[in-house]
Amino acid sequence: MTYQEYRAGGLEIVGFTLGPAETNAYLVGDPEQGIAVVVDPAWDGKLIQAEAVRRGWRVTQIWLTHAHFDHFGGAGALSDASEVAIPVALHPKDQPLWRMRGGASAFGFPVFDPGPEPTIAFEHAMQMDLGRNRFEVRHTPGHTPGHVIFREQAAGLVLCGDLIFQGSVGRTDLPGGDTAALLASIQKEILTLPDTTQLLVGHGPPTTVGEERRSNPFLSGLAG
Repeated sequence: MTYQEYRAGGLEIVGFTLGPAETNAYLVGDPEQGIAVVVDPAWDGKLIQAEAVRRGWRVTQIWLTHAHFDHFGGAGALSDASEVAIPVALHPKDQPLWRMRGGASAFGFPVFDPGPEPTIAFEHAMQMDLGRNRFEVRHTPGHTPGHVIFREQAAGLVLCGDLIFQGSVGRTDLPGGDTAALLASIQKEILTLPDTTQLLVGHGPPTTVGEERRSNPFLSGLAG
């Protein structure tokens, strides 16, 4: 397990790299309010909860960018380690994938605890508040049918799951993947943002819109 710390606006973010796919999970906190959400609790949920407790933060919700198993593999342990139930949010179009345990069996994980069933249904342009910080949910299909990203415009930040990576993009060869839809999502929801916008991605190091606009070979020909 490795982790990094980020600051954006009034947010403090702890990024963990966890699990068999080295997935990035994010503990996103408003330190003034003492509350946090967890975006994509990839694995080892007790470690994420322990870090929240260490910082004096109460985890109020779990937000899933999509329902591949490596992005919610720690949700069960995270919830179990909490004193109260933690609601989980997911786009309805990824609910079938979640019920299939996120495709875990195809990758050699037949026994898999998915954690609490999602009870919050993300919608495009939905507003999600974390203390004084407001995230906007943007539906970005392509990697999965219900993939979403979370944009905090005031902080210049996007938590983008497996939509885009440093120098790459999300894979589309798994069930429900659609290359044309993925590139359209990137064009509409990423390349229209300021170059300074920070992108916290699902795998690999963080990047910025400007860096990907200039150097990502998969985006050649896309206009922002």
